[in-house]
Amino acid sequence: MKLTSLKGQTALAAALMTLAVAGAAQAEVPSWCGPNQASLALLDGYGGNSWRLVTTASGAAEAALCPSITDYQYADGQGNTQKAISDIKGMAAKGVNALVVFGDAGPAVLPALKSAFGAGAVVVPYRVVVGGEEGKDYTKFVGSSFVDDGVSWGNWIKSILPDGGNVLFLSGPAGNSQGTDELAGMKQILDDKYVFINPEPFAVTNWDPALTQQVLSAEIAKNDKIDVIVSDFGPSLVGALPTFGKFNRSIPAIATSDGNSLGCFWEDNHEANPDFKLFTVATGNDNVRLAVQWAVASATGGTLPSEKIFKAPVFEDSVSGSPSAVQCRKDLPGSIYLSAVMSGDDQAAAVNK
Repeated sequence: MKLTSLKGQTALAAALMTLAVAGAAQAEVPSWCGPNQASLALLDGYGGNSWRLVTTASGAAEAALCPSITDYQYADGQGNTQKAISDIKGMAAKGVNALVVFGDAGPAVLPALKSAFGAGAVVVPYRVVVGGEEGKDYTKFVGSSFVDDGVSWGNWIKSILPDGGNVLFLSGPAGNSQGTDELAGMKQILDDKYVFINPEPFAVTNWDPALTQQVLSAEIAKNDKIDVIVSDFGPSLVGALPTFGKFNRSIPAIATSDGNSLGCFWEDNHEANPDFKLFTVATGNDNVRLAVQWAVASATGGTLPSEKIFKAPVFEDSVSGSPSAVQCRKDLPGSIYLSAVMSGDDQAAAVNK
């Protein structure tokens, strides 16, 4: 398989794709890989953090399992909506057969997706809702069940706080659908005994560690009692959690998504913080794998996947140890996600390129 990146990108994309091919030649050809040769491109609206680097490498690794994919390309929109749109149009103009798109800008990229689909490309947006209709504007939307994450968190909170308690919920940008879906899932489980002390529907952090620290410090100062923190990006909490010590309070229970930095922080700090229980769901790097499967199957004549929604499994529980105790690899970077299919060592190679 030929691996290339869009002209003007750094060598990072090619390095990640080369990493992904290693060992794939010996793997059994999956049913979603059909007999017809095709080219495939992965397009990010923003590819500049460790989660995206691991996700990019995971997408390349999945594509490498199919020998019918003869060319794999990558483009990073770099957080610029116009560049992301230009990347989609550019790949379609070059005749790339299938596009897998992380549409960070949401409906703003829909016209470009629709144009590529109308020109004959297989188009699979994933994870971020872009609007439009399957079969009319693009081939298939591969979502993620954030409601299920909320249900998982709610069940755990109920198990450790059966009599109720104060819940602080932190999410990303104001109005983001991930946070509102997660809240809906939690409220399926938690009744009025559980009081959400954050501004409705969640405290806004933009998933930024610096802003998370500011927000958490303010909430600690305002609230004498925080029984559990819920966050949909666990690693962003790490820099903020020591703030509890400045108020002479134990870090409370946390329900969130996984990250090596968070797992190692728990390992180093839970003994000094008696209330610090930790429960995580997988952070979701492998959402891209399902999107790649749909795109490859559609472009090569393979068997279409039975699922179109990625459901993040529960990963760690410091209380029950099931399905896993808290994980920490101190020999590897904090910015990897041990819940991912890709090994921690391969993730480390990806983020350190």
